[in-house]
Amino acid sequence: MTTIRLFRPDDAVAVAELITRCLREVNSRDYPAELIDRMCAHFNPLRMLELSQQRQIFVAQQATPTPSAPAAPSSGDGLLGAGAGLVGTVSRDGNKVFTMFVHPRAHGQGVGRQLMTHIENLAAADGFDHMETGASITGHGFYQRIGYTDVRVSDTDFGINYILRKPLR
Repeated sequence: MTTIRLFRPDDAVAVAELITRCLREVNSRDYPAELIDRMCAHFNPLRMLELSQQRQIFVAQQATPTPSAPAAPSSGDGLLGAGAGLVGTVSRDGNKVFTMFVHPRAHGQGVGRQLMTHIENLAAADGFDHMETGASITGHGFYQRIGYTDVRVSDTDFGINYILRKPLR
């Protein structure tokens, strides 16, 4: 079972490691190594603590696996301490989505959808009528599959970014 909860300061190392693993194992298919290195350096534990003061960060955490569910990533996957079992993260500021990553071993298990549904419901409860995100080349297709549509393409310090929106009502 996967549960979504608010980020805690003692999650900072595990979330940074999760993001780094995703960038190196997944996003590296779409971006050059130098850019991946810059992104990994950017999403360090201190930066995660700073971001947690600016916006809501959520984590997806897997409990003890059931026979039909795979085990959560273990310490052998680079997730240690308080953040053990973290399989995803997303952050939100109002109706804006940021920093959405799912552990490579948890891809295709609904973790990303669960994280997005969670923050979409919060935004709707806060009175927003749509969500907006900037997606990497790697994440673009995921957002389209869950109902986001392209608004424009922008060039950022971290490469091409697709701006997408999804109505909430």
